[in-house]
Parts: sequence; structure tokens; C-alpha cells
Amino acid sequence: MCIPGERPCGIARVRGGDDAPCVYGTVKFYETGNGVLVVADLCGLPDSETGIFGLHIHEGNSCGGSNFEQTGGHYNPGGQLHPSHPGDLPPLFSCCGKAFLAVLTDRFSMQQILGRTVVIHDHPDDLHTQPAGASGEKIACGVICPC
Repeated sequence: MCIPGERPCGIARVRGGDDAPCVYGTVKFYETGNGVLVVADLCGLPDSETGIFGLHIHEGNSCGGSNFEQTGGHYNPGGQLHPSHPGDLPPLFSCCGKAFLAVLTDRFSMQQILGRTVVIHDHPDDLHTQPAGASGEKIACGVICPC
């Protein structure tokens, strides 16, 4: 198992868009013998009704566009139904605008996600609506780069 103090294999430096300009932080990726450890550390999340935000890996390789349109949809090379897309991750829970998440997943490898995007949505993923869980607008984005 990889220890998070070690150097990550990939990192996305997340920045908010026009609707959430204060959002910033990192999502780091550590390859382990059991899968990929995803560690999100974010600040500046906006006030919301629930304080819960969707977090996904998207298929695109750019955060371009006024609303991050160039991120495309959820990373889902096998065409699986939601919430079984490899890019589906657990939600972020805001505490005074900050969120931390660590999750181990075997749904993708580092090789498959390098160059893709991490997206934060303004609503939590409902885990059943097709195709993307009714997670709302894209409010922040970062490209997964190798370390």
C-alpha cells in the first residue's frame, strides 16, 4: 500500500470557474498494489443547501470553456450505467468551505486517467439518474498531470 507521504503519481490542481472563483486545491493520485488512492484536499467551496458536492473524473483533457465544457462527460470507457462509471467518485462534504477525501478505487489505473480532468459539481451525485447523477453544474476543474 502506498503511503500518502510518498510522492503521488499524478496531481490535478483544481481551480474554480466563474460560479465558484474561490475554489482551489489538489486531487492527488497514488498507485498502489490494490488500486489508485485518490486524495482530494480543497478549499473555498461555496455555500450550498446541502454542503455536498459531486466529484468525478471526466473524459476530456482540458478545463476550457466558460463552464468547463471541454471536460466532456464522466470517464466511462466501457459505457456502463451510472453510478458504475470508472470516473464516479464519492461526494465531497464541505466543512466551512473545506473538504478532504481519501478513497481507494480499482475502477481505473493511473495510465488510464493521466491527462483527463477532475471536476467538482455544485450538487451531490444522486447515484441513479442517467447519465451523470443529476450532479449539476461544473464549478471547478483540474487536469490530471504526472508528477
